[in-house]
Amino acid sequence: MSATARKMISNSSFNLQHKDETSSARVGTLSLPRGDVPTPVFMPVGTQATVKGTLPSDLHHVVKCPIILGNTYHLNLRPGVEIVRQAGGLSKFMNWNGPVLTDSGGFQVFSLSKLRKIDDQGVRFRSHLDGKEIFLGPQEAVDIQDGLNSDIAMCLDECPAAEASREEVQAATDRTTLWAEHCLQHWQGKGCDQDGRKLFGIVQGGRFEDLRLQSAEELIALNFPGYAIGGVSVGETEEEMLEQVKWVSTVLPEEKPRYVMGVGTPPQLLQMVGMGADMFDCVMPSRAARHGMAFTQDGTLNLRNEKFKEDLSPLDPSTDCYISREFTKSYLRHLIMAKESLAGVLLTLHNLRFFVQLMETARAKILEGTFSKWSAQWIAHYQSGK
Repeated sequence: MSATARKMISNSSFNLQHKDETSSARVGTLSLPRGDVPTPVFMPVGTQATVKGTLPSDLHHVVKCPIILGNTYHLNLRPGVEIVRQAGGLSKFMNWNGPVLTDSGGFQVFSLSKLRKIDDQGVRFRSHLDGKEIFLGPQEAVDIQDGLNSDIAMCLDECPAAEASREEVQAATDRTTLWAEHCLQHWQGKGCDQDGRKLFGIVQGGRFEDLRLQSAEELIALNFPGYAIGGVSVGETEEEMLEQVKWVSTVLPEEKPRYVMGVGTPPQLLQMVGMGADMFDCVMPSRAARHGMAFTQDGTLNLRNEKFKEDLSPLDPSTDCYISREFTKSYLRHLIMAKESLAGVLLTLHNLRFFVQLMETARAKILEGTFSKWSAQWIAHYQSGK
């Protein structure tokens, strides 16, 4: 093992413990007020203070995830930040009792493009619930996430569409930096960083390499404790998405955690781990489960398919939860076809555990020094569907 691979780097909250010699993959631990998060890590999405179809106890004991996500936009609309604040923060409100990362609402603003108006002050939009006009600026984004008592909060950012013009992406990139400056000033002014909570900056820049690098450099200068790569998986091709992640990962500080927002498939996750990314979130595992889809080492299975009607083999023995090993494909298909709600519950827990365990295995392979070979073989097997 080289001296570089053995090198340990710490910035007091993120300990970079090991670097792979044949890729940019790395192993670290992010220390947060409600617990330590080993990286690389997949984070289940609990948009409305719940990971759909799961109990918090199942997230701890079946999925075994060290951290989950909440969403500023949705929680501010319903139930309202003051109710969550009175409960002691989002973690206590939902009885999760573990670390929570909250998105700033920037992506929801992007998805509500027909209902919003953006300027340098922030964004005005109509609630999708009742049509009420709402203003969200950098200060508001910080105040809401402070009320949610997030372990990791995100700066407000502007996410340009994949097909946006260079002029539009340049404006979004500049505005994202401006908002990041204001978010950081307000976060520090309120003393939110004094109890170990973190505020991450979000790199934008769309499909333009120079704008991605500009965004990264401007945010690095602000010295955030962690950085996210945003504005990916918004309509671009997989090749373009991975290329954008690679551009940014190569310039972000080695001693800070790197979070790729809103992605991706199991092969994509492993490829991005190989690029040096540390943290991921995606609604894919739980959303696919509600449509009868299961992620396995042999690829994605559509359990509605007739071929599984008499398949009495376990769902996926390679996944170490009792659902994956003890429930058969035939039984799960039966639940799906009978429209039993248990189908979505069981498949959600399996899929989430599959994603979380994949990152645990990646971590182990990086420490063993076999990550590159293992990940290439794993991806090839998964994509072959065998």
